[in-house]
Amino acid sequence: MSALLALALIGCGGGGGGQPAATAEAPATTPPPTTGTPGGNPGNGGVQPPDLPAPSNPPVAGDPSLNPVPLFPAGTEVAERLQWTEADGTLVTLMGARPTERHARERGEPWDAPDTGPGRYFTFPSFYFQNRTFGLEIRDEVPAGRQKITVILHVNDGTFDGTTFSLFRNILNPEVRDFGWSLNYGFNNPAEGNQPICHAGQRTCSMSFSSNWRTSPHSALKIGDKIELAPAPRLARNAAGSAAIDGGGSRYYSFEQLYVVGVGLRAWYGVAPNLDSEPIPDHALLGGHASVSYNYSEEPMRGFQQMANNIGILNTKRFVEGRRLFHTSFIDGRHSEHEGDNPVFSAHVGQVGPRFQQASCIACHGFNGRGPAARIGSPLLTSAVVLGVPDAQGRRAPDPVYGFNLQQNRRDAALPDQSMLLDSFQRETRTLPGGEVVELVKPVYRFAAAAPVNHSVRQPPQVIGLGLLEAVPEATILALADPTDANGDGIRGRANLVTDPETGELRLGRFGWKASKASLRHQVGEALVNDMGVTSPVYPRRECQRGAGDCHTAAGATHVSERELQRLSHYLALIGVPAQRSLRSGYPAGIRVSPEHDVQPDQIARGRTLFAASQCVACHTPQLRTGNTHPFEELRGQTIRPYTNLLLHDMGPGLADNVKEGVAEGRYWRTAPLWGLGSLPAVQGGEANVRYLHDGRARTLNEAILWHDGEAATSRQRFESLSRDDRQALLAFLKSL
Repeated sequence: MSALLALALIGCGGGGGGQPAATAEAPATTPPPTTGTPGGNPGNGGVQPPDLPAPSNPPVAGDPSLNPVPLFPAGTEVAERLQWTEADGTLVTLMGARPTERHARERGEPWDAPDTGPGRYFTFPSFYFQNRTFGLEIRDEVPAGRQKITVILHVNDGTFDGTTFSLFRNILNPEVRDFGWSLNYGFNNPAEGNQPICHAGQRTCSMSFSSNWRTSPHSALKIGDKIELAPAPRLARNAAGSAAIDGGGSRYYSFEQLYVVGVGLRAWYGVAPNLDSEPIPDHALLGGHASVSYNYSEEPMRGFQQMANNIGILNTKRFVEGRRLFHTSFIDGRHSEHEGDNPVFSAHVGQVGPRFQQASCIACHGFNGRGPAARIGSPLLTSAVVLGVPDAQGRRAPDPVYGFNLQQNRRDAALPDQSMLLDSFQRETRTLPGGEVVELVKPVYRFAAAAPVNHSVRQPPQVIGLGLLEAVPEATILALADPTDANGDGIRGRANLVTDPETGELRLGRFGWKASKASLRHQVGEALVNDMGVTSPVYPRRECQRGAGDCHTAAGATHVSERELQRLSHYLALIGVPAQRSLRSGYPAGIRVSPEHDVQPDQIARGRTLFAASQCVACHTPQLRTGNTHPFEELRGQTIRPYTNLLLHDMGPGLADNVKEGVAEGRYWRTAPLWGLGSLPAVQGGEANVRYLHDGRARTLNEAILWHDGEAATSRQRFESLSRDDRQALLAFLKSL
């Protein structure tokens, strides 16, 4: 299979469905056949905590009765190579980069000043999605026994003029805190009179160094040396000082990456002195090498929006183009950020359906997090209200009035009101050992019109690490299934098989609260048509929302093109996962520690042990390994820690709904990934705005755990029986994820 076709097949069943493929981009550089493992960088030597205890009765045979069609067949080529070793021993690594506004360790105020606001390192400046992505080709000759590293600048579009490059953070100077560099350089181009003028498609801008500038005097480079990389792009300017290519901004900073000589790029955290860069130990890399580095600019609210740390150069461009669509209103074409500066996406003006939930993806997934908390008396405009009635074969059919979901907003006020309100809560209390009282609430809803036959409220989940979950082999997930409880532990994980809407093939369900979507392509296509009334090659007609039998016959061009659908899927696939915050950072004496880094490693470690001892790991599988068939090399061969098995489990009558999706009956829910739990208070705008479980009823992790029943009843009871201190330790572990 070609790399181009593989990209077209991202998502639902690999089903291009006969849709035209996008135009292939030229690779940033043409790698020779590798002599090592693609993306297979060695570990960083961090201290590994003891392995979690295995479930007392692990699954014994999986579910051999299921044989889903693989999402990505064997032999799928990668869209972009990231690292390889040349015949002469040179290690070549590609590093993607995007524009940002400031430096990695700059807070919103001087380091020794009171807190006044966040920094601007994790931000996305105006025009970020066009003409401003680039990357570095790092040619490391040290593994070959030579003393030279060459860095080549690759511009994805247009011309950069005046790009600078800073290396080796000057940690030997005690006055250097937020940033400060030992080596500042420009990417000079011999073809432009040695001026720092660099053009897309050329490899003529480069610089080399042959010693370690972190030491005084400089020392010979050796494998394991740390090098901070901080390029600062500048675009060619017009007479007004704006970017000549599009009139936007022309001067930016970029992400600061840590390159380990002879190894490659590594996510980093700050150690003494002065938050020096250090590779994050493997056990804290929740998303493998796609994990996002610790953030010291005090922007935890933006932690879910960052690219995978190991992203390639061309894939960075795919990421930002997909992000633009994710933030675009299909009513007026405006971007949700910098509305007055970012150009209107005119191709998508007026495309939202006559009925819809929201006009943009970001409206329901704010900061890439969960939907806003529902308020009594308000309609659930940022939640999904899933509908469906069983047909003669027991499959989910559309509600005869509303279709597959409730579309509560309307473009024409004359249309009947079909909204749904949160009316009230049913309340009960439970008392735990030590006297802790926990109130549980269950939402009660009221419909403006006739109540649908069956309904299920679903809060939008955060959208991090989705590509990594997509890259886990089907066999890995099926091996965790135990539908007959063969090992007698009371846990009956079941896989959901779903129909590829483009090919009709049966695929393994991975996404959605009931694992009813097979892929990111499937997920995106369904969200577009159901939540916004926007068509795509997956669902080319709005009638799909109402279950029309001929809805896959396109009447003309779809609102979202094949290339745009791919970009949205690419964006979601390449969002990184924040690394686990279980390590103390090396803040200078007397400097305020950012709240997100004020952690207690010993308490977290104890909570991790208690989490396993309570048998929570029977469903929330701590560790998975991605396969080697996903089109993105960033996602291949990664050891990830999502704390999910992606299987369905009976969670008891208290959480049951009455909408069946595949084999997922009312009591069955997919094990939700736990990575990102600790970032939710920042992403959602405060602890009071965080909601857990499928319908957002749980206001705290305590509540969420106490709602567990069915197969999870024993684990819940073990949690309830813990002392208050032990429960707090377990919760501290969850909040570190």
